[in-house]
Amino acid sequence: MERKSSKQRIVVGIDGSEQSRDALEWAIGEAHLRGAKLEVVHAWIWPSLNSEHPSYPAITEPDQEAKAFLSKFTKEVLEKVPAPDLEIEEITLVGPAALVLDEQAEGADLLVVGARGHGGFAGLLLGSVSQQVTHHAPCPVVIIRKHTFEVGH
Repeated sequence: MERKSSKQRIVVGIDGSEQSRDALEWAIGEAHLRGAKLEVVHAWIWPSLNSEHPSYPAITEPDQEAKAFLSKFTKEVLEKVPAPDLEIEEITLVGPAALVLDEQAEGADLLVVGARGHGGFAGLLLGSVSQQVTHHAPCPVVIIRKHTFEVGH
C-alpha cells in the first residue's frame, strides 16, 4: 500500500497518553519544518463483550467514539502548539497499534510514537508498540520518551 506524493508525510501514533501528546507536539513541529503533511493515527480494537464485567457501559458505536476521541485529542494539542498552515489528517483504524502504524507508515517519510518507558521485565512481557515499530516500520522511526524538547517554529 505504498503512497506516492511529492509532499513529505509524517505519521504519528497516539493513544491518549502524555507520551503520545508529546509525540504529537514534536511531530507538529517537525512537519512544520519539513513542510510535510501530518497524519495523526489512532488504532483501536473492538471492545470485548465480557459477561464478567457487566458494569462497563455499553459502547454502541466504538468507531464514532474513536473518531471523537482523536479529534478532541488533536484539537487540545493544537491549542497548545498552533499550526495554522499545516495539513493534518486524522485517521482511526481498527487493529493492534503496532500493526496499524506499520501499515499506515508505508511510503511515509517518518513515523513518530511516544514511549511509556516500560523497560526490563515489563517491557519484555508487554511488548511495547515503540519497540515493535522500531523493528518493523517501513520508514525511519522517532521515539519520544518524555517531554524534553521545545516545539518552535
